[in-house]
Amino acid sequence: MTYDPTPGAANPVLLFYKEHENDSLFPGDRYLKRIIRPIWQKLHRNQKVSGFGMSFQAMCHGLSEAGHEVIVNDYALARANPGYPVGVIGNLSLLDNWTLPNPALLGPSLYDQPGQAPDLFEDKRFRAYVCLADWMYDLFETQYTGKCVKWFAGIDTEAWPDRSGGPKTLDFIIYDKIHWDYEAYAENLIEPIRRELDARGLSHRTIRYRYYDHPLYHELLTAARGMIFLSENETQGLAYQEAMSCNVPILAWDRGYWADPQAAEHFGSPPKASCVPFFSEACGGKFTGMEEFTASLDRFMERRDDYRPREFVKATLSPQQSAQTYAAAYFAIAKP
Repeated sequence: MTYDPTPGAANPVLLFYKEHENDSLFPGDRYLKRIIRPIWQKLHRNQKVSGFGMSFQAMCHGLSEAGHEVIVNDYALARANPGYPVGVIGNLSLLDNWTLPNPALLGPSLYDQPGQAPDLFEDKRFRAYVCLADWMYDLFETQYTGKCVKWFAGIDTEAWPDRSGGPKTLDFIIYDKIHWDYEAYAENLIEPIRRELDARGLSHRTIRYRYYDHPLYHELLTAARGMIFLSENETQGLAYQEAMSCNVPILAWDRGYWADPQAAEHFGSPPKASCVPFFSEACGGKFTGMEEFTASLDRFMERRDDYRPREFVKATLSPQQSAQTYAAAYFAIAKP
């Protein structure tokens, strides 16, 4: 296998991927979950693919549509072609005892922050690191200066069509993706938001990350006039972008800093971050906390019918742009 540098050549893309796994109840229970997951997924209506799993599927689909053969986890093929580039994506355990000699494009989502591997690029096989969102790029550039590239997962606007023309029966979806200090935020953020909506006579339905499936989500997006998106921070934010693709405008809780507990451990002050890293005034509005919510909701309601989030998605988050961006970074490391 050789790399054809001719512009437009449809070279194969070799990817190595592993889904993120965490222990939940006791050390090592992720191995037990691998066994019971196929049975459990037949019995519940929760999300069956993680957000990052969806991003990886979108990457593979976009690259295939662009004419590239996408080959996943073929170690023998990569080893037989040691000069051909590979992409390494997902679970950090992929790099445990990494023996392939190929030039490698790392990421996205191997590391939460660059302090986990400050000497990463001392290994000359590793050529660049892929980052989702501008704030994540800026964070990794502090350690991996000149080695970072930006990428985003494309949004399939045909799979998430414009829902603005039909009858609406729900004022707001409240999308709950809060991770840390959940009980405190349930009391001091989610419940006050519900009370404010109730006081205004605005109907709402709350869904929590991982505790719904795509048919239900499509149903709610068809019915909803808007979404209140609650997440400490996002590197991509597929759920709110799928809503925007359906032309459902977003009112986002955006505090502006990275809330992960690692921030206190590795940085003097929390790095800048966003819960809506791909966003514009055409998509909706933002608020930093309950002290701003009432005024932000007023502005949102005044403009609700004028927002055009789908146009933003089509212009900036297309699968074609996504595939071109990744392919450019991937094949750049094939050059001497």
